[in-house]
Amino acid sequence: MKQVDLGTEKIGKLLRMFAIPTIISLVVNALYNMVDQIFIGWGVGYLGNGATNIVFPIVVICMAFSLMFGDGTSAYLSLKLGEKKKKEAEKGVGNGIITGAIISVILCLGVLIFLPQLLKLFGCTDALREYALEYGRVIAIGIPFMMIGTILNSVIRADGSPRYSMISMVAGAILNIILDPIFIFDWGLNMGVTGAALATILSQFVTFLLNILYIKKFKTIKLSKESLKPDFKTAKTVATYGISSFITQMTVVVVITVQNTLFKQYGVLSKFGPEIPITVLGIVMKINQILNSIIIGIAVGSQPIVGFNYGARKFDRVKQTLKVVLG
Repeated sequence: MKQVDLGTEKIGKLLRMFAIPTIISLVVNALYNMVDQIFIGWGVGYLGNGATNIVFPIVVICMAFSLMFGDGTSAYLSLKLGEKKKKEAEKGVGNGIITGAIISVILCLGVLIFLPQLLKLFGCTDALREYALEYGRVIAIGIPFMMIGTILNSVIRADGSPRYSMISMVAGAILNIILDPIFIFDWGLNMGVTGAALATILSQFVTFLLNILYIKKFKTIKLSKESLKPDFKTAKTVATYGISSFITQMTVVVVITVQNTLFKQYGVLSKFGPEIPITVLGIVMKINQILNSIIIGIAVGSQPIVGFNYGARKFDRVKQTLKVVLG
């Protein structure tokens, strides 16, 4: 893996190098979420699709914490490398990973214990409850794999390996597409929504495993026991750098919760009932992810470039990067 000089290489070349793999991985991830819904619709029916939408806010909450520490850690890494403070960069990465891992275990246990109450909060109807409980219990088990894998994905990208980051995400997405029909349909294991959830967490585990294997291959830093030692101040700084990503995701949770609640309350007054509107909302949101993937991919791809040059006080390159991204 060749080291890339973020402080001297042409901005256009760097953006292509970082943004294109990021866009591809996000688009593939969005597509596999759509394929997931198609298989569930064929194998289980619209109630299965509706149940996944009820569980979706839980996934987004976990993703909010993942991005807070993932984007925060990658920003901290880029900034400290630009400032030529390698030890501080190592400490930030170590604390970002460890803190995220601890929170992932807490969220996993919390969801498993309070899943019925959470489903009620997110607008679950009586018809969707059993499907949502089946799906949610399995998804909860995979929370640590999903969160740690996502955090490492951002760090790997900031380390100068966007292609590896893309490969780990795409590998998981392809595995999910392969396993979905095998686990869901009656000509396979006939596990319904449980099979869909199982396929999802297995794909998340593959991404997690590939990213864990990368830790020994870091190009810019080297993690040690000292860098992995929890430090509240460093963890707080890392979280602060990623707080905007956290807020963005939590806003999505609020929107979904309000809409599901309204559909549940007023859907009974229509001939469609509450389940069909809830199902449609979930499908539309997953289609919308494809459109967002390109914009988010460009923004995320520019982050290591901006962070490094800001830390190196090369503000002209920071401005140039922003002009190219916004233009």
